[in-house]
Amino acid sequence: MRIGGQRSLEAQRAAMVAGQLRGRGVRDERVLKAMGEVPRELFVPGWRRSQAYADEALPIEAGQTISQPYIVARMTELLDVRPGDRVLEIGTGSGYQAAILAKLGAEVTTIERQEDLIAQARGRLQELGLADAVVVRAGDGSAGVPEEAPWPRIIVTAAAPTIPMALREQLDPDGGRMVIPVGPRDRQELLVVIRQGNEWVERSDGPCVFVPLIGSEGFPHDA
Repeated sequence: MRIGGQRSLEAQRAAMVAGQLRGRGVRDERVLKAMGEVPRELFVPGWRRSQAYADEALPIEAGQTISQPYIVARMTELLDVRPGDRVLEIGTGSGYQAAILAKLGAEVTTIERQEDLIAQARGRLQELGLADAVVVRAGDGSAGVPEEAPWPRIIVTAAAPTIPMALREQLDPDGGRMVIPVGPRDRQELLVVIRQGNEWVERSDGPCVFVPLIGSEGFPHDA
């Protein structure tokens, strides 16, 4: 039964890559390969594992979510990560996005404010042999990690009311790139921000909906 179940999950993963990702226009073969290799079922609660490859976001612990597979792939593609790139991720969640970035050869620092999620994410990354590529920290992600700036790549996996100034300033002035959902709590735009010197160019990749970014430059905790 276990072997059969494993094959079933592998088949679901392959179908997800073919239909939900490639079928919707994700073209970066490296991203598609990573999404096909990382077992998403390890990053969802046990009672949700049969839905791991569903075309939707799923609830995880601490009232958070694991994003829809397409959104993970699209944000990763927009980030344009290359092997050896240093990436700051805001919002570790289950650790799935960090695992995908690590598979692409990135050196990831990921910040999570929910203490309950941190140990779980570390354990999953360790199980997959990716722990050396990902540093998981507790903290206010909206403030970034200024002591390690500039960051060539920043990815934010929660919605901010506006682009946090701290993250803007920590983006590498030599072509640094950030992908971030921005807008009110019920609907956002997925923005790509590219910095050249003291100029930041923004473009929208379309509407999206994320859980709120809580912090000094995000939404207030009680809003």
